[in-house]
Amino acid sequence: MPGNNLILKSEGGIALITLNRPHVLNALNREVMSELYETFVKFGRDDKVRVIVITGNGKAFAAGADIAEMKDYTPQEAREFAQLGHKTMDTVQNTGKPVIAAINGYALGGGLELALACDIILASANALLGVPEVNLGTIQGFGGTQRLTRLVGKNFAKELIFTADAIPAGKAHEMGLVNRVYPPADLLPETEKMAQKIAEKGPVALRLAKKVIENGYDKKLPDGCKLEIEAFAECFTTSDLKEGMKAFLEKRKPVFTNR
Repeated sequence: MPGNNLILKSEGGIALITLNRPHVLNALNREVMSELYETFVKFGRDDKVRVIVITGNGKAFAAGADIAEMKDYTPQEAREFAQLGHKTMDTVQNTGKPVIAAINGYALGGGLELALACDIILASANALLGVPEVNLGTIQGFGGTQRLTRLVGKNFAKELIFTADAIPAGKAHEMGLVNRVYPPADLLPETEKMAQKIAEKGPVALRLAKKVIENGYDKKLPDGCKLEIEAFAECFTTSDLKEGMKAFLEKRKPVFTNR
């Protein structure tokens, strides 16, 4: 399980993951990626965890993959590292809990790819985001060409990938890459406020909503709507729905049990 590369905290239904390699701007190596994978599997199975937040210690969220480790990779080693990265990002994206990225500084290359696998991206006003891999003679290896394109559109994605420019949080917000931008001192408090608001909602409903959004995104509208109908019906098999509707009628706050 995770060592010093990650700082983990779980309280009040919110799990906080802090990347903890500030001396290298939280660069992502094989060890970190493996620990992230294990951590998301763990929190994904923990019924006490309702929302997962990930951020970075120091001046960066994550400034990319660890070039010092990658520089002597063979093509096969590069393929295996990319496969590990994709396995990790897929686990982040498909975890049955809402995941919020709190970008506190640099989110470059693999760091931005990690944020792209999250459900909501919040950023401090001094954050810089980009995918500079072509500067190194390579491309994104953790899903960046695909998730970035789906989020901001093909032309904006090509501009960011081809130019390798790092853009400020404000511009990223204008492009639809970032949900919200906060003053640096407010980033974590505002992230925690949003996480707490989400954590109070029905966890089964959140899981099903995320599943339908993810699975229906690339489908034709009628096929996506069929997924929604089935998930809507599934909600009516749960005690959480009965509690939520009863609480509404009784004008009180619901007590959800994730069942």
